[in-house]
Parts: sequence; structure tokens; C-alpha cells
Amino acid sequence: MTTYMQAAQVEQFGQPLVIQKLPIPTPGPGQILVKTEACGVCHTDLHARDGDWPLKPGLPFTPGHEGIGIVVALGDGVTAVKEGDRVGVPWLYSACGHCEFCLAAKEPVCAEAQFGGYTQNGGFAEYILADPNYVAHIPAGLSACDAAPLICAGVTSYKGIKETQARPGEWVVISGIGGLGHLAVQYAKAMGLHVCAVDIDDGKLAHATRLGADAVVNAKQDDPVAAVIEATGGGAHGVLITAPSLPAFKQGIGMTRKHGTCVLVGIPPGEFPTPLFDVVANCITIRGSFVGSRRDMAEALAFAADGKVKADIELQPLSAINEVFRRLNAGEVPSRVVIDFAAQ
Repeated sequence: MTTYMQAAQVEQFGQPLVIQKLPIPTPGPGQILVKTEACGVCHTDLHARDGDWPLKPGLPFTPGHEGIGIVVALGDGVTAVKEGDRVGVPWLYSACGHCEFCLAAKEPVCAEAQFGGYTQNGGFAEYILADPNYVAHIPAGLSACDAAPLICAGVTSYKGIKETQARPGEWVVISGIGGLGHLAVQYAKAMGLHVCAVDIDDGKLAHATRLGADAVVNAKQDDPVAAVIEATGGGAHGVLITAPSLPAFKQGIGMTRKHGTCVLVGIPPGEFPTPLFDVVANCITIRGSFVGSRRDMAEALAFAADGKVKADIELQPLSAINEVFRRLNAGEVPSRVVIDFAAQ
């Protein structure tokens, strides 16, 4: 007898998701089946729904790349996990495992990488098929709802800070204190860095202060670059830009200390306005950072398991996904929404 599950699917780009009744999938060789407990909602899910990027998902598809759940079935040949394990099915759904990037723990840029909730069906469903070699292993004591944002927003912000190469005692700017930024502040403090938080919302800056930021700057003031330079004593050794804002990108270069590194995580539309003279004359490094490797994932989750990082979450049922998307698109979500499947 076929059993069914609920899943929120994109049937047409730019249109509301449709809650469907679909057969529960059966894991094939080398696959596992995960019963979803929670799934975070990411701004990338909006890009997926709207078909914003050059490589578009095939329709219909199920978004969601922050799915956490319990392994309930194993396909033939699976040894990396066992039934009853709690795992996360992240953005990096799988990779080839043998190219130069995979061998160097840079598998997110593998040419054969598959992406959860994008090229493979994701976590806005009661069950998820997954590759056992690429799931996140959730530490004991970390709940599904708390873990969900960490397997995307958490690892992305943590990896971005690592890419600044800032050392303990040095300054980092976190530009954009939202779903990624509020986690980045916590990771940076746990890594021994001084943090200057930048945003255009005084409420988010107050939040950053509560999370341990050493200085805050409202980018709406007359000269936010000058304010950061003053607060950090000459500019930040590392700048992490999570805000999907071209002005934030341009300001980020000005906030970077000589021989510092500006890391780009947010993806605003348009071309990056690079002040070439300043970049060359000040020996500034500009670096893109794209989620993180499996090693980065384990490290990011370990900080949370030790109580040093915790996402601010709001729980919603799957039935509310279109309203959550509306709010996310309007900038009305202060931190991170998690779909709680216990509420179904």
C-alpha cells in the first residue's frame, strides 16, 4: 500500500508554492530516507522559487535546504549512517568526491555538485531522500529546530569569517545583521575576534550588541565608512558582507583595512561596484565565499553544541510557507524562520 506525504512544491516560477500529496519516496542504492522534523527557510529559497539564477531548477521541485530529521530507511550499500540517526540535508546535497576541489575539501564548487531544494528535492516535505555521504551529523543535545538554520546560514557565515583570515584580537565587520549576520556575530566572538556590526536597522544593531558586538554602525548615517574606520582604529582586518545590497558591497571595501580581506556572501542583483584604485593601492583582497565544506559544517555545528552559537528562530507550520516567503521578501523576518513539522 502506497503511503503519502505533504510537500510544498514550486510548479511555476514566481508563483506561490502548492501543498501537494505525494508518495513517500523509497531510497535506492546509496540513498537514505529522512523523516523531516524541521526545515529552515532561507532567502535562497526565494531565488529558487522565482527562477532568478542562470541554472534553474527543473519544475516541479520541492525547495528547502535546511532540513533536519531522523533516518528511517537505508538503501543498499549504505554504511555512513544508520536508522535512528539525526541528520541534516543541506544545500550541498552531493558532489563527485574525486575532483581537485573535492579532494581539497572545497566540494561546494565541484562541477558535479547537486544542491538540496534546488537540483534535488529538499526539506519542505515530510520526507527527504538524501546522500548519506553528504548529510550533516547533528550533535547530541542540539534540537532539530535549533540545528536547522545552522546547516545553511550557520555554516555560510562561519565559513565567510574563516575566509577573512582575521586572527583572534583583530577586527571584523559584519555587514547585515539578519539571518546570517546575527549568527556571524556569534561565531566571530567565539573565534576571539572583535566585531563591528553594520546595518540600517537600529533594532538589529541593538540585537548585535546583545550578542556581543563591540561596536555598531548604522549605515544610514552620513559616513558609515568613516564611523567604522574610527571604531576599529583604521578599518577592519576582515569584512563579511551578508546584506544583499550593492551599497553595502561598495561600503565594505572602504571599511577594509590595508592588506585586509573583504568577503562577499550576499548576492544582490547587478554588478559589484569595485573601487579599483582603492583595492590596488591598499592591497585589499576581495573573496567570494559559498556555503562551506563538510569539515566546515562539522565545525559550525560543534560551536552550537558547545552553547557558543544559537540561532534566533521563529517556528511556523508548512501550511504557512507562502506567508513566510512574503514576509521574507519584504524584509519582515528579523532572523530565521523554521518550519516545524511537529506542528503539522
